[in-house]
Amino acid sequence: MSDYDAFAPVYDAWSGHMTEDVDFYVSLAAEAEGPVVELAVGNGRIAVPIAERTGRRVIGLDLSEAMLAGAAERAARAGVELDLRRGDMRDLRLDEPTDLVICPFRSLLHLPTRADRLRVFERVAAALVPGGRFAWNAFVFDQAVADEIGGAWREQGGVEHRVDYDFDDRRIDLTLAGGATVPIWWVGVEEWDGLVADAGLEVEARYGTFDREPLDETSREAIYVVRRP
Repeated sequence: MSDYDAFAPVYDAWSGHMTEDVDFYVSLAAEAEGPVVELAVGNGRIAVPIAERTGRRVIGLDLSEAMLAGAAERAARAGVELDLRRGDMRDLRLDEPTDLVICPFRSLLHLPTRADRLRVFERVAAALVPGGRFAWNAFVFDQAVADEIGGAWREQGGVEHRVDYDFDDRRIDLTLAGGATVPIWWVGVEEWDGLVADAGLEVEARYGTFDREPLDETSREAIYVVRRP
């Protein structure tokens, strides 16, 4: 069992505070024509509302069997079907290209290196039809937040955890009280822009909030919508 699997039983509680991104990704799905592909689908928090509210087919990819099981259960409760597949987003391949790929809730930050991130962007570009979109969001690193929460045990949604920062590696280790640890690596806006360009994509919009306010130096979240030319 991976640490991602160990995280699955508490994921609903952990992510329960995060609701403002749902309408954003549903609105993108409503504008799509083909199936919506969600990378790191997790427990279906975004995928199920997309299927419910747009009727689009949703292909959900995740490495964790336990997360995929949770997504299947959520879909069953909602009375919708998801096409759930176990796999690594770095190896994304579709039988037919589509016009929307999404990666919500900072999931691209689970990739440890720029090479890993570029590989995903290139695989996404190959999976999109011309004009197809790729959308994701990630937090913007804030030193004040790191100073406040780093190394301290805290609760989020009743889930006891701690975060430890490795500033040299630009890594955060998220550890649950039971001992499971999940690392993430933060990424700056300049690198996101570079990845978009290097993968042959182009920026449609950069937002700082899910209400589509512009991304600026005060933004704590970076929300991207990019296109394949």
